[in-house]
Amino acid sequence: MAVAGDLDLDLMTLTAAWQAAIPDVEAQCRRSATAAFASVWRDSRPAEASLVLTDDAHIRQLNRDYRQRDEPTNVLAFAALEGGHLLTGGDMLGPVVLGDVVVAYETLLAEAARDVKLPADHLCHLVVHGILHLLGYDHQKGEDAATMEALEVRVLATLGVPDPYAADSDV
Repeated sequence: MAVAGDLDLDLMTLTAAWQAAIPDVEAQCRRSATAAFASVWRDSRPAEASLVLTDDAHIRQLNRDYRQRDEPTNVLAFAALEGGHLLTGGDMLGPVVLGDVVVAYETLLAEAARDVKLPADHLCHLVVHGILHLLGYDHQKGEDAATMEALEVRVLATLGVPDPYAADSDV
């Protein structure tokens, strides 16, 4: 069995409020993304993804432009899939391009408050959820949702984050 490659995460914080709301927000994001990636990646090549921490106005625009839903959402994932296959960065030896994950600040805080969760824990969940989408996991069908949720719970446990599905959630 090949040793799994590394994840190169390009992290952009577009909304300054993230830093004040969640201590070490970037470190938590990197840890969560890496844990999700390592849980399923079996390719020896490295991979790259981007993670954008933004606000509701920005994610609403993305949701409207790319999903035809004119409302904010907690997380969006834009997988770099072509015909069901991951793209490589130029050649078969280059990094595998996974795609982009975008998380909305205000929606994350509102959901965390509503569900009585720590914002940092909810952020970890949304990052894990988004990275798993980039890796081909989905929750549109019951069986797929159960598989994805079980994987999320397992990854989050390694990060010390309680099961987000113990109480119903909006992911």
